[in-house]
Amino acid sequence: MITSISNFGKRLFDQAGRCRMTILIAGGGIAGCVLGLTLHQLGLPFRLYERVADPKPLGVGINLQPNAVRELFDLGLESLLDQIGIRTRHYGFYTKSGREIWVEPRGLAAGYHWPQFSVHRGKLQMMLLEELRARAGADAVVTGAAVAGFDTSDSSATLIFTDGRRATGRAAIAADGIHSAIRRQMVPDEGEPIWNGAILWRGTSQARHFLGGNAMFLAGHDSQRFVAYPLTPEDPNTGLATINWIAELRVDPARSLSKGDWNRPADKSDFLPAFEGWDFGWVDCPALIRASDIVYEYPMVDREPLPSWTTGCVTLIGDAAHATYPVGSNGASQAIIDARKLGAAMRSHWATRAALLAYEAEMRPRAEGILRANRGKGPDAVMQMVEDRCGGEFADIETVIPRAELAAHAEHYKRLSGFSIDTLNAQPPIIGARSREIL
Repeated sequence: MITSISNFGKRLFDQAGRCRMTILIAGGGIAGCVLGLTLHQLGLPFRLYERVADPKPLGVGINLQPNAVRELFDLGLESLLDQIGIRTRHYGFYTKSGREIWVEPRGLAAGYHWPQFSVHRGKLQMMLLEELRARAGADAVVTGAAVAGFDTSDSSATLIFTDGRRATGRAAIAADGIHSAIRRQMVPDEGEPIWNGAILWRGTSQARHFLGGNAMFLAGHDSQRFVAYPLTPEDPNTGLATINWIAELRVDPARSLSKGDWNRPADKSDFLPAFEGWDFGWVDCPALIRASDIVYEYPMVDREPLPSWTTGCVTLIGDAAHATYPVGSNGASQAIIDARKLGAAMRSHWATRAALLAYEAEMRPRAEGILRANRGKGPDAVMQMVEDRCGGEFADIETVIPRAELAAHAEHYKRLSGFSIDTLNAQPPIIGARSREIL
């Protein structure tokens, strides 16, 4: 249903035509771009400030759960998502020898009204950024503008940039990631993200799909695991697709990690020997590693939950608010939901401190629950349970963990994260598909 919001828009300007409530967004990643698209959809004036002068499609593969995909579809991005990613069909856990523990359908195959997508993070970010510029105008995005801090009151917010420039609006939203300068000012004694002793090596390779196609798998246990899923269909000429993979090992937690260790190119010899025997027949993990070009190293880190995300008219979203382990294929999805929930709060309360507090009251407890679950009881905890009970060797998983218990464990995480099938399908849209009248 097309809904006019012209009366809403008229209240944003005074009699002289000056904007009463420009919203400032710090950060042009997934959270910041989705928030910008949402504010544009609602007719709310905003400006997004991105640290990088010329953004490039960096990163590796991510997954978008149906609750987040619904929001992107409501923003009119369905065809663009299909151009840059694939619709995930199923998802499964396996032992270190490739024995099946638990497999379930995903997205439309599971009965959701929306698919799950696997997509390259950089391609998604660039698609969102380009679409934001196309819809809101090139001047809605300012690049080469690194935020150093902020000033705020109960009725306005000012972003302070590293070059001394300042921008003032009615509210400022920190979407500036795990190393957020705005969060650092809010919590000056917090320090660096917390490392749990695991390192992820991530890369992409050209290979065939596995497990029937459009499938994601996780194999191993807490100390060593391998994850892979395709980001593209198989090429009709070569039969090959781009496969995203992650190799994870626990190392000595006393190892020093400097800032330069973040997202750095790595040497395959640091981890490949540990996976040499991981050829399961249906997938050859060491062959995927060897077939890759550049491999990147990421420490497994998160941050402690905060008692508050909001100071004056400044609040946090995405990784700036709740950086968590990449467990459950849920990080980018939560950033998208943050942006949409914040937009809905602003639709109800305008760009005010009340809107920021309403958003925080709804989303902060959920984010904390997900963060704590990801530290030990996320959906992949079943792999360690099997390792503990039988060393990963069994003839029938039912003798190790009843399938009913596995199903209940999977459903618990979906409910915690907001994408239980029946609940999500029955929920009204957060904002819905609306047209924006030119104000």
